[in-house]
Amino acid sequence: MADPRGFLTHEREDNPKRPVEQRRNDWHELYADVTDPAIEAGTRDQAARCMDCGIPFCHSGTAGCPLGNLIPEWNDFVRRGEWDRASERLHATNNFPEFTGALCPAPCQEACVLSITDQPGSVTIKRIEWSIAEVAWRDGHVAPQPAAESSGRSVAVVGSGPAGLAAAQQLTRAGHDVTVYERDDRLGGLMRYGIPEFKFEKWELDRRLEQMRAEGTRFVVNCEVGGEGLPVERLRAEYDAVVLAVGALEGRDDRSIEGRDLEGIHLAMDYLTPANRECEGDGPSPINARGKNVVVIGGGDTGADCYGTATRQGAIGVHQLDQYPAPPQTRDESTSPWPTWPVMYRTPPALEEGGERLFASAVKRFVGDDRGHVRAVELSTVEVRRTEDGRREVVPTSEEVHTLPADLVLFSIGFTGPDDRALIPGLGIERTPKGTIGCGSDWQTDVPGVFVCGDAHRGASLIVWAIAEGRSAAAAVDAHLAADGRTDLPAPVHPGALPLSV
Repeated sequence: MADPRGFLTHEREDNPKRPVEQRRNDWHELYADVTDPAIEAGTRDQAARCMDCGIPFCHSGTAGCPLGNLIPEWNDFVRRGEWDRASERLHATNNFPEFTGALCPAPCQEACVLSITDQPGSVTIKRIEWSIAEVAWRDGHVAPQPAAESSGRSVAVVGSGPAGLAAAQQLTRAGHDVTVYERDDRLGGLMRYGIPEFKFEKWELDRRLEQMRAEGTRFVVNCEVGGEGLPVERLRAEYDAVVLAVGALEGRDDRSIEGRDLEGIHLAMDYLTPANRECEGDGPSPINARGKNVVVIGGGDTGADCYGTATRQGAIGVHQLDQYPAPPQTRDESTSPWPTWPVMYRTPPALEEGGERLFASAVKRFVGDDRGHVRAVELSTVEVRRTEDGRREVVPTSEEVHTLPADLVLFSIGFTGPDDRALIPGLGIERTPKGTIGCGSDWQTDVPGVFVCGDAHRGASLIVWAIAEGRSAAAAVDAHLAADGRTDLPAPVHPGALPLSV
C-alpha cells in the first residue's frame, strides 16, 4: 500500500528547470533531464507523497485525467523503484505518456486531494508521469506490440496529431490495416510544427513513430486528403472506415482593428510553424524576432509559445497582452472550487525569461511607418463582459491610450475549427455552429463509416483530451468493423464529455 505519511515527510517539488540564462539561449527542453539519478531519486520521494485516496479524483475524467490514468497505482510502483511495472500501468491507459508528461497542464494535479489546501500541495503527478515514460525508454521497457492476427479490415486516419496517432496505434494493435495520412512533410501535426522545441524536442516524437511503424502502422506524408493527393472517392472505396483527426488550426483573427493590414502582423501559427521548421533544419524562418520589439496578443499557451520563441530568436523586448484581469494568486472556491481546474495566477516558464505580461489590455490601433510596416500598438484598458444573450463583449474602461513599440505582432487569440478546405465538404459533412465536426454517441459523423476525434470534434483543447478521444474513437471503429459489433479496446471518454473545468 501507499505510504500514508509520505506527504508529511516530503515537501512538494516540481521537476527542476534549467537555469533561465542557459535555456533562453538554446532550443533544448527547458526542464532538466528527468532520468538524471539525483532527479530520479527525488521523483521517487514525490511519488511517496501519494496517499492512494479512497476516491482518487486525479483520474476522474470530469475533473482530473480524461484518460483515466491509474495514477495511485503507478505512483506506488515508482515509490518502490519498480519502474517497469509503473510503465506497464501507465501505458495501459495512455499511448504516449511522454507527450502528456511534457505538454499537458495536468488537471489531475489540481484534482489531487492534497490540492484542497495550498499546503502541503498536490502530488507532482506530471513530473512522475514524465519520469516513468523516459525511464521506460531508457531501460528498454517500450517495445512494439504488433497484433497477433489481421482482421482483414482497413482504416484510414487523416491527421497525425496526438488524436490521430492514438487512434491509429489502437486500431493497428487490434489487427486492422491502418494508414495515417498527413498533409505536411513530417508527421506529428501540432506537436511537430506548433509546439516549440524548447517545450518538446521532436526526437521524442520520432522514436514513438518508429514504434508504430514496427507495429505495422503505415504513414503517408505530403498528402492532401480530399484533394489531388487522395480524392474522397478513392478514400471511401479503398478503406472500410475513416477517422478524421484533422485538428482545429483555423486561427482566430480580428480584422476590425485599425491598421490590421500593416506588414509585420501575423497569426501565431504562421510564426510558430516556420520557427519549428528552422529547428528541423529547413533553413531560416521568414518571420524572425531578432532585434525587434514583439507584442503577443493573447494570454494562453500558444501566446506563451510565441513569447518563448521570440525570446530565443533574440527579440529586444516581448509583451504579452491579455484582455482579462490578472487572476487571483490562489484558488477562489466561489468560482473554481476543488476539484475543478482553478482560475489563478500562473507564470509560464517562457515568461520567467524576460519581458512583460499586461492584463486587462487590448489593442485599439496598430500604428505603421511610411513603408506600411507596423511600428507600435496603441492599447486601451478593457473589461470582458457577457451580454444578455451570452455573447462575450470587450469594453474599454478608460479613454487613456498607452503606446508600445512593436515591430512584430502575433495574434494568438484561439482557433475557430478545422482549416480543411476540401475533405470535409467533399465528404458532405456539415459543421456544428462552433465550426467543429459533430458526431453521434459512437463517434460516427453523419456520414456512415466516417468517424471523428480530437480537436476537430471538440475544438482546440488539451493533448490529453486528444489522446483520450483518439482511443475512444478507435474502440468505436473496432466495434463498427467487428462482425458481432463488439470491441475489447478501451473507451475512456464519450463524445459529449466535458471537464468540470471548462
